[in-house]
Amino acid sequence: MFLVGLGGGLLFRRLKIPGGMMVGSIVLVSALSIFTGGAVMPHAAKTAAQSLAGAFIACGMDWSDFRGFSRLFRPAAVLLGSVLLLNLLLGFLIWLCGPMDLLTALLCAVPGGMSDTPVIAADLGADAPKVAVLQFVRMSSGIGLFPGLIAAMTRGEPEEETGAPPPAPPDRTVSPADVPATVAAAFLCGFLGGRLGVPAGTLIFSMFGVIGLKIATGRSCLPLWLKRLAQVLSGAYIGCGITRADLLELRYLLLPAAIILTGYFANSVLTGRLLRRLFGFPLKTAMLAATPAGASDMALISADIGVNSRELVELQVIRLVVVVSLFPQIIVWVASAFGSMV
Repeated sequence: MFLVGLGGGLLFRRLKIPGGMMVGSIVLVSALSIFTGGAVMPHAAKTAAQSLAGAFIACGMDWSDFRGFSRLFRPAAVLLGSVLLLNLLLGFLIWLCGPMDLLTALLCAVPGGMSDTPVIAADLGADAPKVAVLQFVRMSSGIGLFPGLIAAMTRGEPEEETGAPPPAPPDRTVSPADVPATVAAAFLCGFLGGRLGVPAGTLIFSMFGVIGLKIATGRSCLPLWLKRLAQVLSGAYIGCGITRADLLELRYLLLPAAIILTGYFANSVLTGRLLRRLFGFPLKTAMLAATPAGASDMALISADIGVNSRELVELQVIRLVVVVSLFPQIIVWVASAFGSMV
């Protein structure tokens, strides 16, 4: 199944589809599963994918991100509070509008990330294929649609950037031991998190384990091909669980997709204006900070529309770390509490 997923991932990546390695893996493996009923991936593949995903989030952070956390505490609190409330609101709306359980609906509306959330959904017992489809819609719109709309809406706004562009990471020699040490920390901490039974514990413990390694030694590194391997593993694991019945139910996702797009664009506008009023951020920068795309994606896209702001990238990093580590715990608690009431 991994080779089938790898072929699909390489094909979709060549076609320049956002998240192509994971999306292509899901599509080809799910097609095989639907037509043959014989697609199987071991549980260890999910553990490995989650561990590597957590490690890559940690490796993507540098000391400027850690320093920015204290300086941006108040804006980050406003941003995270808005996306959490929106996540819960959209999740309940999706649940009320279609044949989807509450846990799955809440995870479909999580604001990031495309590679991590579907695997977390599978770990929590939610409907991972539906989560993957709607996360793809959120990510694609966050990258390809929202920035252009924001640029058009703020064309007449005076813009004074709120910080220097993010500096390029300093050059340093990668030790041959860096990659094995990072992988070992990710897998050991991820295994511990999984054994403890914490929701999304494998990914969370892996991420913080590698962050700890980075703080203690200043060295953590993973090659890009390992990230793509994790995306293929995640996609293949999810694709194996897709059946003909799941395929027929995808037609019910048009309304949830519209709800997610409308909700997150409205949040970008409203929260962006709130960040400008409370903390003096330029409107374009503030609206982009509230856009549910990846930190690295936003750093590249924002430069294309004339925004070069360290605060923008740092707020996106904070959002990603908090969403991945805390939102699954909150969602499980909300779904469980509400389920006991109805």
